[in-house]
Amino acid sequence: MSLDSNATFVSVGELLGEELSELKLEVLSGEHHLDNRITHPRVQKPGLAFAGYYPYIRGGRVQIIGESELAYLDTLTAEQRAERFDHITTLPIPVFVVTKGLTPFENFLDLCRRRKVPVLSSTALSSSVIKNISFFLEDNLTPATRVHGVMVDIYGIGVLLIGASGVGKSEIALDLITRGHSLVADDLVTIRCYHSGDLVGFSEGPLRHHMELRGLGIINVQDLFGLAAVRDRKTVHLVVELEPWQEGRVYDRLGLDETIYSILDTPCPYIRMPVASGRNVSILIEIAARNHVLKMQGHHSAREFARKLEVELERKRTKT
Repeated sequence: MSLDSNATFVSVGELLGEELSELKLEVLSGEHHLDNRITHPRVQKPGLAFAGYYPYIRGGRVQIIGESELAYLDTLTAEQRAERFDHITTLPIPVFVVTKGLTPFENFLDLCRRRKVPVLSSTALSSSVIKNISFFLEDNLTPATRVHGVMVDIYGIGVLLIGASGVGKSEIALDLITRGHSLVADDLVTIRCYHSGDLVGFSEGPLRHHMELRGLGIINVQDLFGLAAVRDRKTVHLVVELEPWQEGRVYDRLGLDETIYSILDTPCPYIRMPVASGRNVSILIEIAARNHVLKMQGHHSAREFARKLEVELERKRTKT
């Protein structure tokens, strides 16, 4: 799966990888069909289907079989079980996962084998299997991209700093960290767009919790400033583009114009901030984050000022 495109499926075989190793998943049958495609991040428990209500099953989802499902099947006659197994294994199910190390019915395994549906087993509880697989699938079945920049958590606001190389993004982020804020990612920010619409940024691989500073090299932010100075991931609430001050260029002086920056076709509030000698950009970004908090609470300082100004001008006009 390419990280810079929309992931459309995860193969069953990927469930057996390192990320889900704590579930200790094993293949009970269907080892030749681990290329089956999982296309939905939400898992299901097929209890209603075993009870005869088959429309409940959605194609492309992992089906979790736990103790309650097997206990219910044990109350059915052999003929009823055979009918339910025959029907459910014809549905577009990529894989069944049996939890708590339980042993499924042999005729169920035979049908899954013949119909090319892998059956996996885990010794973990159903709740753990559901949580871990759901998290894994949601992380791998969502659109993602990589952005060159730095992401920091300022007062709970995820701020993505972008701009040309050498504009000072990492140095500004370091200044913010010394002011008590937290680093999410430096240099390369991976951003995923979840089904809720949230854009979540994080750092991948060995660069996590590290920064590259010209003249110093690589530093470990967590070791230098403590655990509170880093965040593993954060929702992107605000994008700030840093650019060298250009004489004669018109910059927003009132803050009335709302501009957006699109990430994975999702709009995000955007500020273009000029960088120049004498401007304390770290404090300005901190203020921008504070101001964004107020906007989220319904207080828009620039608009409130404009309204007051209009009222004052109207009052003066009526006097004259």
